Amino acid sequence: FKTLFKGHPNMDSLVAVATTAAFLYSLASTYHVFLGHAHHVHQLYFESVAVILTLITLGKFFETLSKGRTSEAIKKLMHLSAKEALVVRDGQEILLPIEELVLGDQVLVKPGQKIPVDGQVLSGHSSVDESMLTGESIPVEKAIGDQVYGGSINSQGVLTIETQKLGKDTLLSQIIKLVEDAQATKAPIAKIADQVSGVFVPVVMGIALVTGLAWFFLGDQSFSFALTVAVSVLVIACPCALGLATPTAIMVGTGLAAKNGILFKSGDSLELAHQVDTIVFDKTGTLTRGKPELVSLTSYQADWNREQLLRAVASLEAQSSHPISQALVDKAKEEGLSLSAVQDFENLAGFGLKGQVAGQELLVGNKALMEKEEVDLSSAQADFVQLTQEGQTPIFVASQGQLLGLLGVADQLKPDSQAAIQALQAKGIEVVMLTGDNEQTAQAIAQEAGINRVISQVLPDQKAQAIADLQAAGKKVAMVGDGINDAPALALADLGIAMGAGTDIAIESADIVLMKPDLLDVVKTLAVSQATIKTIKFNLFWAFIYNILAIPVAMGVLYLFGGPLLNPMLAGLAMSFSSVSVVLNSLGLNYRKI
Repeated sequence: FKTLFKGHPNMDSLVAVATTAAFLYSLASTYHVFLGHAHHVHQLYFESVAVILTLITLGKFFETLSKGRTSEAIKKLMHLSAKEALVVRDGQEILLPIEELVLGDQVLVKPGQKIPVDGQVLSGHSSVDESMLTGESIPVEKAIGDQVYGGSINSQGVLTIETQKLGKDTLLSQIIKLVEDAQATKAPIAKIADQVSGVFVPVVMGIALVTGLAWFFLGDQSFSFALTVAVSVLVIACPCALGLATPTAIMVGTGLAAKNGILFKSGDSLELAHQVDTIVFDKTGTLTRGKPELVSLTSYQADWNREQLLRAVASLEAQSSHPISQALVDKAKEEGLSLSAVQDFENLAGFGLKGQVAGQELLVGNKALMEKEEVDLSSAQADFVQLTQEGQTPIFVASQGQLLGLLGVADQLKPDSQAAIQALQAKGIEVVMLTGDNEQTAQAIAQEAGINRVISQVLPDQKAQAIADLQAAGKKVAMVGDGINDAPALALADLGIAMGAGTDIAIESADIVLMKPDLLDVVKTLAVSQATIKTIKFNLFWAFIYNILAIPVAMGVLYLFGGPLLNPMLAGLAMSFSSVSVVLNSLGLNYRKI
């Protein structure tokens, strides 16, 4: 009634007016019975009022139960957090509630236990099940210096962890907050229900009044008959299903996405994802692994095989902190090669490295270094051209003026990049690669990934401009990135998607966070959005079509042609059933294969 008096009647106003009218009329009839007018006993609607309100309340109760089930994702996430932690203080192991931990505490986690805090491994080695946070089923190896997250499960070894984040700052708490925020926000499509209700409720009240008056004055029916018809119209028309159509689907959709390691920050982003027609990918760390790896190695001397060449180069590179040096050292260790002693090491800035490895002087570096030292490169010319065309960084190895070998280092595509891009292109989405890398390297990576459009050699602020240019061309643009330099573009894009392995700034700037660095989750994100919007539209259709078909029956159209008249109690039952049907349809999203 409050909303009715303010001039903004809502769905409950229909029920309020209908039941109040029936109740007041029944009171008047009771007075006539008291005066001895026995025929008024057939015009008592107390039981109708009671049953209508009971059925509607029962319907709301079932809705509440159903809506409770839609937020199961949050409940499951909350259950993941540990309640206690084994803390090492002054050499003693103490079991403390999580609330009593402080930053810097050393926490001991034994096999099979939940990791209680976010922190860094100080000692121990184990594999950790992070599937509840990332959706990734394969346990992740953890050693000294690695990050671990509260809620994940320690599988094998004993870990000592330094506490770095507690309470609301932990990854698990942030995930819960993101899911809650997304479920609480209204998507633009939800405004349809509000707009329709604002018009629908006054119109229905008008129809009920006109119908009752028509039956009384034109249909030559009793006031009791006219009132029954008017009450039935008001009750059957209550579009509660309309108000449930969108929020229930969004709650289930965001919960389903969270189970798959995809976090929507709002209902808006969930709705917008299915409208995207252009997806822009950052290259480094998004399409590629984000770190250089040894891709090829060619020896030009018979007495230098692959193993000898890699050992010698890695021994020299171990003296440098350059990322490419680290890649070569990692490769040698991966192949089980022991490094040799190095003497007279020199870092030749802008050229490469120089030093004695196992008593032999080696030069390792770029083409300019070889030309400077007058090393003959003719035997490697064809290989050099091929490496540069493939986007690899060529590294020459020489000794005493003689070329020993050529290594190719590159930041390689992630295993799932090609499959993800093919899946997106199959949906009719244009894929663009955006990178600060040089044109040649960018084109080589794009060709391997199957991307036709490349924007290369751009600075961070130019990345945002590239997004703005695409939007100016009428595109709905999603940006996928992981680094600080992607943050402006992620914020400007219609939809920013951050890889969970990326920086905090990138994640903060994005609308959607992918908890694991799997590009196929971009495809899943669009699939969740499409499934949710499809469910919302079906819900809205069900709510509208139900009212369109039911109102004429309540008005007595069938009764005109000898059919039945709708009882107000049955109208209340039918209205509640429509609301529960909409919620059940939304819950069906949980069983979609994404």
